[in-house]
Amino acid sequence: MFSLRRFSILIATLVFTGAASAYAQSDDFAAADLENLKQEVLKLNRDLLVLEEDLLFPAQSQVAVYVSMDVGHFFDLDSVKLHIDNKLVETHLYTDHQKQALIRGGIQPLFKGNLKSGDHTVTAFFTGFGPEQREFKRAATLELKKTDEPAVIELRISDSGGKQQPEFEVIEWPAP
Repeated sequence: MFSLRRFSILIATLVFTGAASAYAQSDDFAAADLENLKQEVLKLNRDLLVLEEDLLFPAQSQVAVYVSMDVGHFFDLDSVKLHIDNKLVETHLYTDHQKQALIRGGIQPLFKGNLKSGDHTVTAFFTGFGPEQREFKRAATLELKKTDEPAVIELRISDSGGKQQPEFEVIEWPAP
């Protein structure tokens, strides 16, 4: 399939090559003109990339899911599986480096896709090691009422000091 991105790169390359050879053949070749042409090609490519993303992920059907972790004393994350309407849409295995980034406050983009308006069930399955290094598996679910606005969902892992256990939540962020 010939994508818009490939088309934009092809057009940009042809324009740049043709213009460069035309400038090279003339005696008025100037580095500033070539640099201006390069900047125009880069701007065109950036605009086409934005257009391609808008076509692939229109705002009215867009859903994005992120993972965050608070502290991490009671849970050592190994993997997350994301299901939407009982269909597996994303799985991620975490490296030590990624886990440390989450503990330091990072937020990892897990999934970006399209959902039609209506009711959907979002379920995240967390696997790792809990207190005393025992295998730990938990799930958290959100009943999502998708509207024409983009949906942003956070899979939040936090420590409960009182319970000495991790807590798992699936939270929908308010629409912008």
